[in-house]
Amino acid sequence: MQEKYYIEIVLTNEKVIRLCLDSKVAPKSVANFVGLVENKFFDGVIFHRVIKDFMIQTGGYKINEMNQLVEADEVPSIVGEFASNGFNNPLSHDLGVISMARTSDKNSASSQFFICSAKCTWLDGEYAAFGYCMDEESKQVVLEVSNVDTYRAHPAFTDFPCDVIGIKTINFIEG
Repeated sequence: MQEKYYIEIVLTNEKVIRLCLDSKVAPKSVANFVGLVENKFFDGVIFHRVIKDFMIQTGGYKINEMNQLVEADEVPSIVGEFASNGFNNPLSHDLGVISMARTSDKNSASSQFFICSAKCTWLDGEYAAFGYCMDEESKQVVLEVSNVDTYRAHPAFTDFPCDVIGIKTINFIEG
């Protein structure tokens, strides 16, 4: 596996978030994510949880051809790479940092991820950060997505964007 992977997330509104994924800080998280990108898993997923001054989350849901919210295909979970799970991960959850989402089970991360839209250091040691925005323009796109209006679409979706924002595709790019 490479030490670093460079990707661009192309959103459905054509805006782009460029990220560097660092396998030195979270090798299993990066390998899992890279495999999903190679298989085009993220094409068509939507941001289903958006919280201003916190984060934008995606990787688990799509809108089908009947305009219904559906779960993305199931992906096996991976071991959580963070301090409270016995793994030294030095990457802090600052603005623009990408991290694996999970349930209360520390080893439940699979395909869902989030990008911090603020400094969220309380997540350090509890979530597997594995990369960061490569430039200020990418951070600005994260902030734009974070600032959209949301509503309670369902008891499980309390911060759902009023206007759907999705991932068109994720591409590997030169660093």
